[in-house]
Amino acid sequence: MKVTPTALPEVLVLEPRVFRDARGSLYESFQIERYASAGIQGPFVQENVSHSVRGTLRGLHFQEPRPQGKLVQVLRGRIYDVAVDVRIGSPRFGRWVAVELSDEVPIQLWIPQGFAHGFSVLSEVADVAYKCTALWAPDADRGIAWNDPQIGIAWPTREPLLSDKDQSAPRLADAPVLPRFPGA
Repeated sequence: MKVTPTALPEVLVLEPRVFRDARGSLYESFQIERYASAGIQGPFVQENVSHSVRGTLRGLHFQEPRPQGKLVQVLRGRIYDVAVDVRIGSPRFGRWVAVELSDEVPIQLWIPQGFAHGFSVLSEVADVAYKCTALWAPDADRGIAWNDPQIGIAWPTREPLLSDKDQSAPRLADAPVLPRFPGA
C-alpha cells in the first residue's frame, strides 16, 4: 500500500495494491497491520454508506466531543472529497485539502479526528463508504458552512443540493464547539 501525506500532513491518501486479471480485480480495503503502520489506529466501530446524485454536497461534518476519524472510499462514481482542519490552536486551522476519489482508482482518504469532512458528487451517482473510529453521536454532531469564505474551498459546484442541516451550518468563526489541537 502506498501512503501519501497531503498538504495537511495528518490527512493521508492511501493507494492499495490492486491485483487484476481477466476476471476483474481485487484489493484489500483494510488490513489492520498495514493501516496501523501508516499511523491509522482504529478500532473502526461503524461503517456508513451514502448514495448521492450529481451535484449533491454533503458536509462539512465533524463530531465534538467523541471525535471520529474516517477512512473514506468510493464504491461507485466520483467525488471531490474535502478535509478541513478545525482544531483550535492548530498551525493549519481553517486550511483545507481536496482529493478526487473514484471507483476507477481505488484510493482512500484518511481524515483524522479534529477535521471536518465533506464531499461533492461529480458523477451521475456516487456510493461512498467510510469507516469511523467512533459511533455517530447525535448530540456531538457538528457542521461548518460548506461555503465559508474564511475557508475558501474551491468546490466544483456553486449551487449544490444540500440538506437542511448543511444549509444552516455556521461559519467556522461562529462555530459554538470545536476540537482542540493537542497541546493547545
